[in-house]
Amino acid sequence: MNNKLLAKSVQDYINANLNADVNQIALAKSKFEGITSAELAGQLLSKKKSEKKLLTWFQTPGIYYPPALSIEQTSSEITAQYKSKLAVGDKLIDLTGGFGIDAYYFSKQVTAVTHCEINPELSQIAAYNAEILDATHIQFEAVDGMEFINNTIQQYDTIYVDPARRADKGKVFMLKDCTPNVTANLDLLLQKSKRIIIKTAPLLDITAGLNELKCVSEIHIVSVKNECKELIWIIDKDFSGEPKIIAVSLNETEKAFGFEKSESNVQVAFLNDLSGLKYLYEPDAALLKSGAFNLIAIRYQLVKLHPQTQLYASNTINSDFPGRIFELKEQLTATDLKKVNGLIGNVLVRNYPAKPEDLVKKYKIKPDHDQFFIFTKVANGENIIIKASIIQHY
Repeated sequence: MNNKLLAKSVQDYINANLNADVNQIALAKSKFEGITSAELAGQLLSKKKSEKKLLTWFQTPGIYYPPALSIEQTSSEITAQYKSKLAVGDKLIDLTGGFGIDAYYFSKQVTAVTHCEINPELSQIAAYNAEILDATHIQFEAVDGMEFINNTIQQYDTIYVDPARRADKGKVFMLKDCTPNVTANLDLLLQKSKRIIIKTAPLLDITAGLNELKCVSEIHIVSVKNECKELIWIIDKDFSGEPKIIAVSLNETEKAFGFEKSESNVQVAFLNDLSGLKYLYEPDAALLKSGAFNLIAIRYQLVKLHPQTQLYASNTINSDFPGRIFELKEQLTATDLKKVNGLIGNVLVRNYPAKPEDLVKKYKIKPDHDQFFIFTKVANGENIIIKASIIQHY
C-alpha cells in the first residue's frame, strides 16, 4: 500500500477524474510526489469498476483499491449479502479472502470472521478498508488459507472458499481444475467445520460437481439482472440426503425457486396453439441453469410451448415468477410479417432457426423498450412469431 494515495488532495483528484481516460493519466507525469502515474490510474480504474458492483465501497471516503483484476474477481455486494445468510454458527473462516467483500458481509451475520489472503498487499488493503468500514470483528491473516486451516487447531462453524481456475486452464467446468483444490481437501475441511460454502463460476457443471463432492445439501444458482453470477455449494458435515437446488434471482426483489433434483423428472403437456392465452413467461437465467424446465410449468401453473422451447403461457399473471412476463397481442407467421412496414419492437429468439440480428435486418425492425417480436416454436414443430408487450422485467 502506498499511504500517500490516501491524502485528501489525492482523493479529491481521484474523485474529480473518475470519468477521465486512465490510459492518458498513466502515461502523463504524476501530479503528486511519491505517487506514480500508474498508481493513480490504478486507483481511478478500480474505483470506477466498483461504482455499480460495490456501491458501499465506492461511496465511502478513503477506501484504498487493489488492482482492477481483484475488483473483477470479487463478489458483488448483492451476491455477498445473499451468501452471508447461508453461514451457520458464530465462527467463520474465509480461505480465499481477496478484497474482503464476502468477509465483510459474513461479519454482519457471525461473531468472528478470519480472512485469509495469500497476497500480503491485498490482505493489508482488505484490513485497512475493514477499519474504514467499521468491520471490527474480522481477523486478517496474510497466509495461504488451505495451509492455515491445515495447521490450526481451531474449529469453525462455517468455512467459505472461492476457488479460482488455475492459470493453465481455460474455461473451467470441474472443481478439480480450480485452486485451492477443494475436492482433494474436502475431508480436511469437514474435520474443521460443520458447514462448507463453496462459490464457483456458473459455468461449472452441476452434475459434475455433485460427482466430485459429498455431503452437498444445497446448490444455490444466483443471478443478477438475468445474468448467472455464481453457483454456491453448501456442504453439511452429516448430510446424506438428496441435495436441494435453489435458483435465486436478485433484482429489485429476491425470488427463489427450490426443488430436489428428483422432482424435476416430471411430464407435462405442450402447446400447439396460443389462441385464447393472454400471457407469455420467459424464465430468468438462474431458473434456466437449474434445468427444471417441466417443473417450472407445474409450479407456476403454466403450459410449455415445446420440449426445447423454454417459454410458457397462461391466462393469469403470477408476479412471483422469476423472469419476464409478456402480454400476448398477436400471433403471426413470417408471411404476415413481410406484409407490414415500419415494424417496431425488440427481437427475442427462442428455438427458432434464425439469429436475432438477421431477423432485425430481414424485417427492418426498429428497437423499442416495451414492444417485442418473439420468434419461437410450438409443440407441433411450427415456427411462430408472437407480438407482445412486456409487463414484468427481470
